[in-house]
Amino acid sequence: MKLSIPLDWIYCLLLTCLFTNSSQAEDDWRVWRGPNANGVAAEGETPVLKWTESQNIRWKVPVPGRGHSSPIVVNDRVLISTADKEKQIQSVICFDRATGRQLWKTDVSQGDFAPKIHQKNTHASPTLASNGEAIFAVFPQFDRVQLTALDLGGKQRWQIKAGGYLPRAYQFGYAPSPILYQGKVIVTSEYEKNGFIAAFDQQTGGEAWRIKRPEKMNFSTPIVARIAGRDQMLLSGNSKVASFDPQTGSNLWSAPAMWIVSCGTMVWDKDLVFTSGGFPLKGTMAVKADGSGKVVWTNRVKCYEQSMLAYQGYLYAVDDNGIAYCWNAQTGEEQWKSRLGGKVSSSLVLANNCLYFSNEQGKTFVFRTNPKKFELLAENQLGDECFASPALCGNQIFHRAASRTSGKRQEYLYCIGK
Repeated sequence: MKLSIPLDWIYCLLLTCLFTNSSQAEDDWRVWRGPNANGVAAEGETPVLKWTESQNIRWKVPVPGRGHSSPIVVNDRVLISTADKEKQIQSVICFDRATGRQLWKTDVSQGDFAPKIHQKNTHASPTLASNGEAIFAVFPQFDRVQLTALDLGGKQRWQIKAGGYLPRAYQFGYAPSPILYQGKVIVTSEYEKNGFIAAFDQQTGGEAWRIKRPEKMNFSTPIVARIAGRDQMLLSGNSKVASFDPQTGSNLWSAPAMWIVSCGTMVWDKDLVFTSGGFPLKGTMAVKADGSGKVVWTNRVKCYEQSMLAYQGYLYAVDDNGIAYCWNAQTGEEQWKSRLGGKVSSSLVLANNCLYFSNEQGKTFVFRTNPKKFELLAENQLGDECFASPALCGNQIFHRAASRTSGKRQEYLYCIGK
């Protein structure tokens, strides 16, 4: 008897064999803020400290269009989002981790770009997220936020309108990255009217829960952390530091903040959470995460767009003017501060007791997590513009930067390592 198997069945079977292993590779960096959701790489990773355009660069590939999203790494693939402003196309691009060869490029949407955004923003600023089987991309459109799921081969699984997005007073564009939690992908959109946080099923795109947000502008990406004996989704902005139940979206607690708008993602140490903001007032603050909403300490340092990093009892930060700080996380006591220089949009990341930080001019500083003194280890230049944060994976660093030669701007994705 001759057995006939449809070609589409064979295709699906091959995809299943190739792409259904959702186990986390030891050195993956699948989501915004990395494998531990706090900017800290997996234990035992040892990326290089020094590089130039010609030293310790494994590969360098051009990235079409423009975006400020950071790269993610899923097994043997590096993925990034980008937008072509002239053609109004938003895309996801996948590269081979070993060689930098482009494996595929999927155009997710076309048209309906917002007519106006901030000069430092792009139409592809949210970082992608992956559960090891699918890639989730959030792109802003003229009047909505679009959420798309692709498989690891670049084929679209589903696409939905996550919610509306039509800012009026401050047309700065969209920023928050999607986050993943227990089979859900969570999307945030906060602006003057109809702001929301919503969770969707990763397999189908079906809505799991939705909450309404205050009618104020905000740009922060939430994060889920295990604090005070339970999972908490942390988010600052809208004049508050707030915690939500990531299962349902219900509010757990909140505390008043010194500012309306923030952009960075919150971090935590033991039972304290930390955030910084800058409009209309500036400052950094620590809040008790036990439900009391107690503000433990504050200062007047402004880390507006960039995220800080908490590690081994200390809070590290680089403010908007490129000044690095170290504070005792529990007391707020300043341990040291040192000027690095340059305007700041990239967030701190850490591996092997070393902090990596890039300024907007493309210079990456590496300094030790030493609370006793500031200890600069390296200054590394790539291109002349950088807004993304690096992904630290094993002995490799994946980073996005741009260069201007002969007046033409070109973005590149780098794999840095020996």
